[in-house]
Amino acid sequence: MLEASLPGPEYFVVGLTVSDTAVRPKITATIDGDQGIGIDELGSITRRLTRQIDEAYGEDAAYSLEVTSPGADQPLVSPRQYPRHAGRMLSLKMADGTEKTGTLEEATADGVVLSEVVKEKNKKKTLEPALVPFSDISEAKVVISFK
Repeated sequence: MLEASLPGPEYFVVGLTVSDTAVRPKITATIDGDQGIGIDELGSITRRLTRQIDEAYGEDAAYSLEVTSPGADQPLVSPRQYPRHAGRMLSLKMADGTEKTGTLEEATADGVVLSEVVKEKNKKKTLEPALVPFSDISEAKVVISFK
């Protein structure tokens, strides 16, 4: 139902949660796009979803619907989210418990090419770009910088 509410193939679902409150459950749909997503698209998706829920469960169904985009501080959860962040710094938590920080050079079908920044004797050194497989990443966040 949710995918059918999206305005085009460039948009995709990042997350969907339904609270377990029986009285008035809250449905939260997090949507992103290959080039990001704007307020107009989110409004359109909200209207479409509301119509579909009303048709399926009746207009008297008690629920709260929130359609949102991932915030800047939210982790990247889909491989489709990476390409538009090329050139930005990423902070990666790896499946083995280690962490990596570096510039996202590109995203591939298998993972990300990262120019990792490491500290050596109080200096920062940038390593040659290397592929980090998605399967090795447990969490990825864009490092927000105000330069």
